[in-house]
Amino acid sequence: MSPPIALPETFARAVAGLRSTTPRAEIVLEEVGAPKRLAPHAFALSASVLRDDDEVTTGRLILLHDPAGHEAWQGTLRLVTYVTAELEADLAADPLLPGVGWTWLTDALDAQDAGYRALGGTVTQTMSTRFGDLAGPPAVGDIEIRASWTPLTDDLAPHLLGWCALLASTAGLPPPGVTALPDRRPATTP
Repeated sequence: MSPPIALPETFARAVAGLRSTTPRAEIVLEEVGAPKRLAPHAFALSASVLRDDDEVTTGRLILLHDPAGHEAWQGTLRLVTYVTAELEADLAADPLLPGVGWTWLTDALDAQDAGYRALGGTVTQTMSTRFGDLAGPPAVGDIEIRASWTPLTDDLAPHLLGWCALLASTAGLPPPGVTALPDRRPATTP
């Protein structure tokens, strides 16, 4: 049996930063298998965001490391994310939603001073109409945010906190320390 291969220091520090960061209570993180073919070294986390004990947003954050670097990455580390959430139909139909979703990402990273470059991605909004025996409201929408960026250092704690803030925004959670008031609108009758 051959001895284990030592991980590059940059990658090891980056993973340690991700593992040492604690998100807010509504966000549950779990280490998951990372894709093997995107880079020589990879690490991945999945996230579930709970609101009133219901899962309302999910996401994945993948750390890629190639010691040789990539021209497109403009560095040796790359963070890749996918976040999805079901939204109320009227919100999901808003033509401004993609721009707002992208701002959730950039504002979250900037608020944590998570320095980055080569940021790119997409925001997709979809509408679905349910029929027949499929339970749930007749019309629902989804938002998907897919993005990647190159961190300026291997201290990824601010990036994870920024990503968690993106998850919280996508889930419609109030800022930490703020309690959402119950919805007191009268019920409508059909």
